Amino acid sequence: MRLLLIGGTSFVGRAIAMASVDSGHEVTVLNRGKTPSDLPAHVERLIGDRQGDLAALAGRSFDATIDVIAFRPSDVAALHGALGDRGGHHVQISSVSAYEDPRDVGATEATASLWPTGTADDDAPVTATTYGPLKAASEREAVERFGSGTTIVRPTFVIGSHDATLRFPYWVQRCRRGGRIAVPGPRDVALQYIDARDLGAFTVSLVDSGTSGAFTAAGPWPAARFVDVVEQVARHVGPPGTAVVEIAPDKVARDDLAGKFPMWSGPQTETALSMDPSRALANGLSLRPLAESVEDVVTWWGDRPWPEHWLTADEERALTTD
Repeated sequence: MRLLLIGGTSFVGRAIAMASVDSGHEVTVLNRGKTPSDLPAHVERLIGDRQGDLAALAGRSFDATIDVIAFRPSDVAALHGALGDRGGHHVQISSVSAYEDPRDVGATEATASLWPTGTADDDAPVTATTYGPLKAASEREAVERFGSGTTIVRPTFVIGSHDATLRFPYWVQRCRRGGRIAVPGPRDVALQYIDARDLGAFTVSLVDSGTSGAFTAAGPWPAARFVDVVEQVARHVGPPGTAVVEIAPDKVARDDLAGKFPMWSGPQTETALSMDPSRALANGLSLRPLAESVEDVVTWWGDRPWPEHWLTADEERALTTD
């Protein structure tokens, strides 16, 4: 099968491209050509920018197109304008952030609602506030442009190697350093995640089967707990004497450090991080053990230095010794 990936060299897109190659597909990726690529040499590279020139798609046709980087409805419209109906089965990678916060935990694709039209201006900058509404608007644009057979995949936090956001790698590397690890509470705050490789394999399986519709790609279910997940990572890679210290949310707020704790949703559970993924699981989603994702990050990270924007030792010491 001839597959076109919009994106395809960074993190999620890379994982989908690798899964496509592993499945024996003829893979073409289109992006701006700015991200270093370790994709196999036989993967075709096209250079294009939907904010500018998509001439590389002229006259080309594919059996399926996977759009990894649609952030606004205009992104979807631009791709359709260049590709038309020549892209085959359309698959769009969205996000659980496209859901308006479900009322209860255990929401499904059928019971959760997308952010309504008009929640954010379609041309608004992508921020923490507009990201979800713009993803929802992009989904609606995809169905309108590419038809009702469109497939939407909504992952939660994606973890694993090649993560440009460095969210999960922070926790792996912090646990590897050992000592007293500051982790915001309360302990019962929910967390769901998915390894990029599992997301890639699931997405390609939907292409292979021609399955349409929307899928929440999240796990585990029932949802994990944030502090528990960090403790699992610490047990796996932390040296002797490593201890997770639960920090009261008001102390984190007092020191204005909430942004230093990636994947923490705050002092109350976000119901979008406690969703029931049964539909995806029934359609081929497989979730690997957390330890495999940890090992993947360890291998990939190597001996890189501690990034400057991560929590410093002094900041952490102040939280754990007050």
